[in-house]
Amino acid sequence: MDLNLDLKLNVNTLRPLAGEGRKLFVETYGCQMNVGDTEIVVALMQQEGYVYTERIAEADVILINTCSIRDNAEQRIWGRLAEMKRYRRERPGLVIGIIGCMAERLKEQLVEGPNAVDVVAGPDAYRDLPRLVREAEAGGEGG
Repeated sequence: MDLNLDLKLNVNTLRPLAGEGRKLFVETYGCQMNVGDTEIVVALMQQEGYVYTERIAEADVILINTCSIRDNAEQRIWGRLAEMKRYRRERPGLVIGIIGCMAERLKEQLVEGPNAVDVVAGPDAYRDLPRLVREAEAGGEGG
């Protein structure tokens, strides 16, 4: 039995979880691959202490998993971001993020303007999401 290996495996259980039970909601648009990506994102966030909810009204973090293959999907996302202003007014401290293809393609536009989001992460950055969300929760910009 390698004691050093056992210690390394248990280090994660000793540090406080970043999510501390805050609730995560993910809205998914696009292809079947995005559905699979959403499952990966939820699992990553749960490992950090976030709790998944199916109710957007109780979420502390809202992530919108996007598709940029079809223009119609992008237009729906822009409309959805405009709707998110209401949630921001109702819940100060709410973190809103865009993930997926659209996030990668339109990052600059997503972090500026009246419908700006707090977190932007393309498919290659999903493993960084817990850190990006923590930074946004602390008042920084994630992405």
